[in-house]
Amino acid sequence: MKPYHHETIEKEAQAYWETNRSFNAKEDSTRTKFYCLSMLPYPSGELHMGHVRNYTIGDVVARYQHMLGKNVLQPMSWDAFGLPAENAALKHKVAPSAWTYQNIADMRTQLKQLGYAIDWSREFATCTPEYYHWEQWLFTRLVKKGLAYRKNSVVNWDPVDNTVLANEQVIDGCGWRSGAPVERREIPQWFLKITDYAEALINDLSQLSGWPEQVRTMQENWIGRSQGLQIHFDVADSTEKLHVYTTRPDTLFGVTYLAVAPEHPIAQRASETRPDIANFLAECKHTETAEAALATMEKKGIDTGTQAIHPLTGEQIPIWVANYVLMDYGSGAVMAVPAHDERDFEFANKHGLPIKQVIRTENGEDWNAKAALTAYGTLINSSEFNGQESKQAFDAIANALIAKGHGEKQTHYRLRDWGVSRQRYWGTPIPIIYCDDCGAVPVPDKDLPVRLPENIILTEATSPLKSISEFYHTTCPECSKPATRETDTFDTFVESSWYFVRNTCSDQTQAMTDDRAKYWAPIDQYVGGIEHAVLHLLYARFIYKVMRDEGLVIGDEPFKRLLTQGMVLKDGSKMSKSLGNTVAPQHLIQKYGADTARLFIIFAAPPEQSLEWSDSGVEGAYRFLKRIWNLAHSISAIKVSEQSQKTDQQKSFRQEIHRNIKQANQDMERLQLNTVVSACMKIFNVLSEIPKEPEYADLLKEGMRDLLLLLSPIAPHITHNLWRELAYGNDIREANWPEADETALETNTFTMVIQINGKLRGSITVAADADAKTVEKMALSDSHVQRFMAGQTPKKIIVVPKKLVNIVV
Repeated sequence: MKPYHHETIEKEAQAYWETNRSFNAKEDSTRTKFYCLSMLPYPSGELHMGHVRNYTIGDVVARYQHMLGKNVLQPMSWDAFGLPAENAALKHKVAPSAWTYQNIADMRTQLKQLGYAIDWSREFATCTPEYYHWEQWLFTRLVKKGLAYRKNSVVNWDPVDNTVLANEQVIDGCGWRSGAPVERREIPQWFLKITDYAEALINDLSQLSGWPEQVRTMQENWIGRSQGLQIHFDVADSTEKLHVYTTRPDTLFGVTYLAVAPEHPIAQRASETRPDIANFLAECKHTETAEAALATMEKKGIDTGTQAIHPLTGEQIPIWVANYVLMDYGSGAVMAVPAHDERDFEFANKHGLPIKQVIRTENGEDWNAKAALTAYGTLINSSEFNGQESKQAFDAIANALIAKGHGEKQTHYRLRDWGVSRQRYWGTPIPIIYCDDCGAVPVPDKDLPVRLPENIILTEATSPLKSISEFYHTTCPECSKPATRETDTFDTFVESSWYFVRNTCSDQTQAMTDDRAKYWAPIDQYVGGIEHAVLHLLYARFIYKVMRDEGLVIGDEPFKRLLTQGMVLKDGSKMSKSLGNTVAPQHLIQKYGADTARLFIIFAAPPEQSLEWSDSGVEGAYRFLKRIWNLAHSISAIKVSEQSQKTDQQKSFRQEIHRNIKQANQDMERLQLNTVVSACMKIFNVLSEIPKEPEYADLLKEGMRDLLLLLSPIAPHITHNLWRELAYGNDIREANWPEADETALETNTFTMVIQINGKLRGSITVAADADAKTVEKMALSDSHVQRFMAGQTPKKIIVVPKKLVNIVV
């Protein structure tokens, strides 16, 4: 018997796929298409087990759908720009471009060794001008439509990495990479107006039935739609007004102060004459801008000395500047109701501000001075609105304010416009030219792409673009006078928000997309980590809608089904170099083979759950493949008998095989891939039990054929080899996916359980055509039943056909 040499088998299979371009997809309107995609990797240079899990799951789905007869596309691209490559290049004293392209080459080799059914003809990296040309082109369209704009914005600034950080990149007040305390700075930034699409983004979540409920909920909360009231407070001794949004106008009579952000004009003006306020504002510059951080930090503030006028009572209310108010959220001002808001309560207690109860809860609970009373209820201390329920008072107070010209109902969103400027070198240049006379001018189409200078060896963690004269200095496209280029680059989430469209037409040089994008859209199955639930997936949905409105794609949503795979753990912790608990895929492939790695990854846990690494589990997967190899070769040596009549034993074996085929089909559709492997193992066990005699040869060869088909998406190399060696055909990928033979599942008997007074006491095997009387008689004559009945006469016998008999005594 030939030994199982995984190295030879896997190289031969991969060479066959390469020679025959087996995975190169072609658009074909006569076939049902299936676009399967796993989230594009950052080219770090080395695959880790998280990569292996992600791409193996996607590959299993792609191969399965191909065997169902669909026209499958599974492409690969590289998320190649960004700070990690820049920092690594700085550390190793090489150009980020050289570092990135070498890493891509290394990782491509590793991915090919795992046997993924990837259409490599569509491969690209997001750092190439051929890709970001069209990103720049789309941005210039958005500028002209008012969907991209520039403004001063308060940001998290990392003083070591010298760049803006998203709120999610600030950990305990420090930059996620540098570890340096962040600063709060106001700088000019380019924004994409995602808020114009907020309503569509939240409403279209209803179309995403193929997404995990958890991800849809996370996006809904992030967008944060609320119905409320915009209230206008007059500022005393001024024509100025403070605009405050609230979802609780029922608490308006409980307002005892207003709070403004440190960057608010009222705070800035007060700081000009009040050194204590100026010092406080300087301190606030070291405060994060994330809502989550603001909720937990110490609430600090100072009275500006300016008063606002209550719009209904006419009372004067002090205006404070507070560190927990963000300028970019609403108008940078909030109304404070300490008795009914936890944050306001904490601030008022610290600074000795009045606390006034205006709501009594439905169960009659009053404010107890220990905590805020945040529940809805009945209004008190609220003038003519006393006695109204909160919901009723919402409308009544809103109408009173509207009548006075002091308010209007509004729908608000927590979602902010997307700041896409990054003050780093290794990214897509923002295609804007600054002219003293013409202002900010989009680069004309004929001058795109604005190419990022490559082969730049960095000497410090700042962008060199301003110092590269041939890049920085240019002429204005409108007036031809000397001008300068924007030196900020795009947030890398911009690249990853449309790459899946470009995958369909990566060789198109004259346009951003073509009809191939419309053929393949939307992605039928998207696979990636839950950590991308909000940012990447939300931005991708937004950009896809923008592209739809430009006529570049069709449909409302880019991803039809989403699978968020769990992490790979070792010793209970996520694999990490810093913890020293990583397992190198390369070592695993060399020792056991790619099929073993794939089989273990799929079998060890359901795809959406975390997977605990197990060396013994890997060895078990390897042994299972060797056993299949040996069994297949022993079956191939059996000569076929001319026997035509099937025995009851043969029918029983075949029934068990097809029962597991049916289960595997159901599990594959539900993407419960680990139990597909379980079904394969059960079929293997049945085949192992079947006598290796000529009269069983047909059954054995049919069973092995079905086993190889079921296993082929998971372990494609060994199944490709055995399929050919056992003469089932030339290419197992082109065979049809196995379906259960329903006639084989039919049975002449079935098992019924027996209960006595509802407790399980035995079981009987009954003929399929047995009537109720026969079943009762068989149940009563069962030895276990007679023992438990102890001679008692049944009061009642209930027969549930083909399921159970319940004897009542």
